[in-house]
Amino acid sequence: MAEQINASHILLMYAGSERSSATRTKDEAQAQIDEIVQQLEGGADFAELARAHSDCGSARAGGDLGSFGRGQMVKGFEDAAFALQVGDTSGVVETPFGFHIIRRTG
Repeated sequence: MAEQINASHILLMYAGSERSSATRTKDEAQAQIDEIVQQLEGGADFAELARAHSDCGSARAGGDLGSFGRGQMVKGFEDAAFALQVGDTSGVVETPFGFHIIRRTG
């Protein structure tokens, strides 16, 4: 396995998730992230969706998180990101921060 990978993500936080200022409920966040997955499956642009919907500061860069190694991200996110092949997109990944869709970019 690679020591360092590159990835982008879309994060939807909800009221009560870690470091969240979001007002949506967990159920609302789940429904919205599921809609985003459907848009991606229909050919929508990942970076555009990240800019439009992600609650992470990386949204301005189309969700780009840059390069990171093991131990730098929360475990569920890390496990999902490192399991992807370059160019692949995860399903919905839940962490204490909310719901993510991850795309491995390098």
